[in-house]
Amino acid sequence: MDIRDEEKLFVGTAEAEHVEMYLKAIWHIRERGDDVKISTIAKILNIRQPSVVQMLKKLNTKNLVEYNKAGVNLTEEGESIGASMIRNSRLLEVLMDSALKVEIDEEMVCGIEHHMNKQFTDALCTMLNHPRKSPHDREIPMGECCKKN
Repeated sequence: MDIRDEEKLFVGTAEAEHVEMYLKAIWHIRERGDDVKISTIAKILNIRQPSVVQMLKKLNTKNLVEYNKAGVNLTEEGESIGASMIRNSRLLEVLMDSALKVEIDEEMVCGIEHHMNKQFTDALCTMLNHPRKSPHDREIPMGECCKKN
């Protein structure tokens, strides 16, 4: 068998997923109406506060957050990535709950959400008839596919 005919295996980019989890956490904290604090991010992600500070500095240099003594805010790009991660996870929850009729597995959702591209997400959203709420009654950010309907 030719090696080109075999199934391809991919090694995930842990750094990108790590960044996305921080942006998702910040987006989620803001959605709840809470102030975005280092302690809150650390609690949600179950990591130590110094690690949060280190990552926020890195995200600040990548122009994904504005981090200073005044607090933490998502930039336009950070907002977009955070909303995308939230959208992916909530659409997967709808898929598991409503379409597949299986118990929602948050760990599985978290593993999959990072690997979804826009085309896949929009196709999933369309297949699910553009749901506006997750099974946990949280808003699902709209995609371009939702605006067409």
